[in-house]
Amino acid sequence: MASIERFEDIKAWQKARKLTKEIYRISNQGEFAQDFGLKDQIRRASVSIMSNIAEGFGRGGNKEFVQFLSMAGASASEVQAQLYVAMDVGYITKEQFQQLLNLAQSTGKLIGGFMRYLQKSEHKGCKFK
Repeated sequence: MASIERFEDIKAWQKARKLTKEIYRISNQGEFAQDFGLKDQIRRASVSIMSNIAEGFGRGGNKEFVQFLSMAGASASEVQAQLYVAMDVGYITKEQFQQLLNLAQSTGKLIGGFMRYLQKSEHKGCKFK
């Protein structure tokens, strides 16, 4: 695996950023834009994915990083659940739902894979050098 020097280098963070951009774009349209509760919740959940990856990276130890990645993964699941709500009430089409769901799922899978890698890694983070 290539060396990660900044949280921006992490593939899961990059995908979470793309997901967040799409969530903001889609939730700013039509009736979705007027549902302040759902719009705010799905946006906060998507931002939480990015934020937890960045914060975990900044902690400097693998154990803490894995904890924050776990929270990021949970937020990815939260986004998925909220996408169902958005589709069920007619704020997004089935096609938009599927595109965003695939993006959220692939983000979650990247996070899970990265967690497994860190848990098996001999390197325990810069905190323990």
